[in-house]
Amino acid sequence: MRLSAVELSCRRGGRDVFAGVSFALDSGQALIVTGRNGAGKSSLLRTVAGLLHSAQGSITLEGGDPELSIGEQAHYLGHQDAIKPSLSVAENLRFWADFFGSPAIDLEGPLAAVGLETLAGLPAAYLSAGQRRRLSLARLIAAKRSIWLLDEPTSALDATAQSRLGDMMRTHLADGGLIMAATHGPIGLDQTLELRLGETA
Repeated sequence: MRLSAVELSCRRGGRDVFAGVSFALDSGQALIVTGRNGAGKSSLLRTVAGLLHSAQGSITLEGGDPELSIGEQAHYLGHQDAIKPSLSVAENLRFWADFFGSPAIDLEGPLAAVGLETLAGLPAAYLSAGQRRRLSLARLIAAKRSIWLLDEPTSALDATAQSRLGDMMRTHLADGGLIMAATHGPIGLDQTLELRLGETA
């Protein structure tokens, strides 16, 4: 599988957020997107996910399902955790597993992977910011998708949770997955490609 972009540009509010962005990412590879605040890191991930339209350029996916869009084959993890406070931890994750087409999955494994298995019955309203982020991360393995688009994935995570995320990402890459992550700091992966935004905008 190969995810690639050629001369992408994004224009919002009458200004160019980024321009001339190209990359190629193969199965088992991670691309780290860096740059100053406002350089367009989040906008780039949202463009790849199909949530924003590019002003110019193209994005292609080779080796995926030709009947599905790139967004339908990707997990997009943004700044918002998309958690319903009145539902329990397990109910929130079950909703997303159903939504992503994995209704039969046993939730114990994904919750254990992020250290939330003992809180499965707790209403999400009582979760800390870090626990909410971990619940969002559990979606990545509750429903299998080849492409992970992660916007500041370590936000609000302590050292233990960051280590768990690193394990999840390494397993995903070893299984042939792809990862694009926008970040200001290290995310626990040793060998990564890097794309720095801001120089051409």
